Amino acid sequence: MNQIKNLSLFGICFAFVVIALGAWTRLVDAGLGCPDWPGCYGFVVFPINEADIAIAESRYPLFPYDINKAIPEVVHRYFAAALGLLAIFLVYLSFRRSDDRSIQGWSLFLLFFICCQGVFGYLTVSLKLLPIIVTLHLFGGFTTLTLFFYIYLKSRNFEILNQINISNLKTIAGIAFLALIFQIFLGVWTSTNYASLACADFPTCQGTYLPEMDFKSGFNLNQEVGPNYLYGLLDNPARVAIHYSHRVSAILVTIIFLILMSRLWFSEAAPLASTLGILLLTQIALGITNVVYVLPLYVAIAHNLFAACLLLATFTVNYLAWKK
Repeated sequence: MNQIKNLSLFGICFAFVVIALGAWTRLVDAGLGCPDWPGCYGFVVFPINEADIAIAESRYPLFPYDINKAIPEVVHRYFAAALGLLAIFLVYLSFRRSDDRSIQGWSLFLLFFICCQGVFGYLTVSLKLLPIIVTLHLFGGFTTLTLFFYIYLKSRNFEILNQINISNLKTIAGIAFLALIFQIFLGVWTSTNYASLACADFPTCQGTYLPEMDFKSGFNLNQEVGPNYLYGLLDNPARVAIHYSHRVSAILVTIIFLILMSRLWFSEAAPLASTLGILLLTQIALGITNVVYVLPLYVAIAHNLFAACLLLATFTVNYLAWKK
């Protein structure tokens, strides 16, 4: 069981790396850095010398080769593939070293889900960054992380956690978790539709608290992408609607989390209230910084990673509240 615990913990750390690499790829507009899949312009890794680059561009004349975009894409793919190998080994250990059918089942589901992630990775490229596919793919990264974390919790005997009883917080914990998932979805939708800078000021948006917005186009899940969706095709009011929704939802999530934290503070899980508060404040600060300083790369990546940390912390609260 210790091997499963250690491997799942390593999987958590590795999943954070994959999420960061996915954010990096997205933020430097490298989603089509390799127009084919699983190779890159027909090569196992990205072309380097002039002869290979000439071959690559002859194969895909509509996609001029840019090594600065090919590198993030290839690195992300190989790390994601390594995460799949890790899941395979976890399944092997769960059947070889454990009699816990629950861990075996969740390990198998994790492997299946990562395979689905691979399919979405292929569709992301083949469908030329179709927003709904990219959104599901990025959101799947958070799900993969959570599955590794859940297996880790189940494989380790946390005596302190098992003694905590916060079953009276089931409702508010569940609402907070669902609200956070929705907020993460909005954040991913904002990124995939290139709406992160649709509102370049804060706290106002384009100098007003009620800018012109087009929600129908902004939240149309069946957009047509044309030749590809690189840099987005929505007009400004649609992008503003997406960005503005993400901001308003952040306010609602904050209110819900304040209620949850106030309840946690007077429970057996008081330290979790402080953890949630620190993560939430940091996430809000990162979001504001992204707007004010025009989406700094490392701040934007950190915004993704702290969202993942907040997700795991909220999942832990629900794990404690709903455990049998």
